[in-house]
Amino acid sequence: MSAIEEIKEAFAATEKTVADTRAIVDEMKGKQDDYVSTDKLNKALADLSAKLDAEDAARDELKSRVDAVETAAGRPGAPGGETKADKTADMFVDGFMRKGREDMFDTKDMHTQSSSDGGWLVPPRMREGIQKRHRRTSAIEDLATVVSLSGGTYSVLIERGDAGYEWAGERETRAETDTPTIHRVDITTHELSALPKVSQRLLDNASFDVETYVINQARDRFARGKGTAFVTGSGQDRPKGFLSYSTATTVDESRAANTLQHLATGASGAFNGTDPANIFVTTSYELQEAYQANATWLMKNTTAAVVATLQDGDGTYLMTGMMNGEGQYTRRIQGRPVRLANDMPAIGANSLSIAYGDFEQGYTIVKDPNITMLRDPFTAKPHVLFYMTERVGGGVTDFDAIKLIKFA
Repeated sequence: MSAIEEIKEAFAATEKTVADTRAIVDEMKGKQDDYVSTDKLNKALADLSAKLDAEDAARDELKSRVDAVETAAGRPGAPGGETKADKTADMFVDGFMRKGREDMFDTKDMHTQSSSDGGWLVPPRMREGIQKRHRRTSAIEDLATVVSLSGGTYSVLIERGDAGYEWAGERETRAETDTPTIHRVDITTHELSALPKVSQRLLDNASFDVETYVINQARDRFARGKGTAFVTGSGQDRPKGFLSYSTATTVDESRAANTLQHLATGASGAFNGTDPANIFVTTSYELQEAYQANATWLMKNTTAAVVATLQDGDGTYLMTGMMNGEGQYTRRIQGRPVRLANDMPAIGANSLSIAYGDFEQGYTIVKDPNITMLRDPFTAKPHVLFYMTERVGGGVTDFDAIKLIKFA
């Protein structure tokens, strides 16, 4: 019988004794005409007191035994422990006391011994879960067009050139005019994978769900890896980032196919010393009106810190900021929002450190909606392998929708 069951039985016995005593007293009250001797009443009360004292002692002993088990197991809620209940004491009683498992006292890690790799995941008491470390990444997936596709290639047809025309008199001959050309952009999905390894002992004995933690960490790393690829990816076995395409100063009407337009600051690795804010005005007006309503500035946080110090000729700061209705701080340049993208390059000689445009029109992401996961407990025994894969691709699909600022 468990200690908890013994305590329940002790309380039940106490309740029965009290009920019996109440019955005796009620019986005496009902017999008002009868003579009740003082000796008889005193004896009944003495018997009741003795029973209660014995049961109190039994409960105290059982409580001490349970407290000792809880304290040894470090169960939250025991004296000196945390208040949130868990199953540590039950594991201790069943594992060590009943089955002799001394490993209940061991610290564990991703393979067993290094605290920096997880060796304090099973201490006597710890905060539930692991505090997440926040990491910077890019916001491209929030801004771009996202298409769901289960493998294969996604194709986009892009018009280049324009239809020609001419003015002619009634009797003049008509010359052949230009015909628009159509280019096809193919976006192929590529495989992103992770293969973390965790010991079976850790999975069995950690104080929280390690398996879910490892899977969520891989998902988070996938998201950051994709963010980098959407900005600077080479297109070889990964998405092609928009900074990996050729650029030229040529305007939209005459620029070569598959080429983005860049505008130079006028100084290598810096803003123009005379009128540093003018490049933002020029870039804004180079973007066609059709893209302006959904346009966003994109830059690294360190670049934004420099831009925030720039002033126009009247001494007004170029970048403005305010709190929106949801309590989030928003930044704007030329009335358009600023998003921070850690994968954008820092300011340097000839760097393309700032982008501006309608990324929903300009960049397309193709991804399989599912992340597949295979749990393999056999290949690397006594460890468990978690093989996770995701298929994703990306590329520029409108080369007029994105403009770049080059520090040159």
